Amino acid sequence: MSPACKDTAVNQSLAPAKAAILFIIVVLGWGINWSVTKSLVAEVPPLWTAAIRSWIALIGLLVILRATGNLIVPRMADVPVVLSVALLHMTLFSTLVAAGLRYLPASKGIVLGYTTPLWVALAAGIAGTERLGVLKLVGVAAGLLGLCVILNPASLDWTNLHVIVGAGMIILAAISWAANIIYIRSHRWIATPLQLLLWQVLVATIVLSAMSLASEGAPRMTWSPHLALLFLYSGFIGTALAYWAMSMVNKSLPALTTSLGTTATPIIGIGSAALLLGEPVDLSLALAAALIVGGIALSTVADAPSRA
Repeated sequence: MSPACKDTAVNQSLAPAKAAILFIIVVLGWGINWSVTKSLVAEVPPLWTAAIRSWIALIGLLVILRATGNLIVPRMADVPVVLSVALLHMTLFSTLVAAGLRYLPASKGIVLGYTTPLWVALAAGIAGTERLGVLKLVGVAAGLLGLCVILNPASLDWTNLHVIVGAGMIILAAISWAANIIYIRSHRWIATPLQLLLWQVLVATIVLSAMSLASEGAPRMTWSPHLALLFLYSGFIGTALAYWAMSMVNKSLPALTTSLGTTATPIIGIGSAALLLGEPVDLSLALAAALIVGGIALSTVADAPSRA
């Protein structure tokens, strides 16, 4: 690719209206993907669920990035961030979420999974890298209160060890994602996040496939049109297309808008789980979601000056 074409590929952005439509598609895609993953792990082991989805995403991204002129070979300086995203987010987060959803409703799983910004804020405050002002402290406190609400024995069956383990796995997944975000903030990028995306997915696909073969052997599942459609949705729409679209949205809309907008993902997830899986929306779930989403929104608003 010539330098001029490369510059065009890197700097391309969308009109605000198109970016907003694409952003809505991303939030819907991510929210619904939790119900899809819940359906997948009911038929396929979690590791193979994550691995097969990653293969589909890899093929989809190869086509998308090739078509948009964002297919590059990363430089050595970007290798740490490739490994960070691949291992902490795409491998560890994905595997823990898939495993946790075997025992936990998708609606409660997505609320626990989206506590990630709370762990980022807490870690930054403890490390002294960010100042926890009043508004941010209120947001973190509200989020932690929401976590207590969803984890209370009236919401989760504490007599069922599988349920507790599932919840713990998804909380660990959120913490691993938070660790990835903290590293990303300190990384000095050479290529753009979009250009590195294929390589991150490639590393994750190799690791997930090796882990699946080592622990579970060859995949054993009964293929059906329904299962194939679930994998295609999760791998292409929920992963490849969503990652690409979010990269385009981040170039085209203000950071505060995208940060606040993504808080709608758990709400979409709860709604889709109710519609697609018949999961009930009880008072504990609604209250916990309101506190956690509201807490994240407050923390995001508190970060607005530093983002600017």
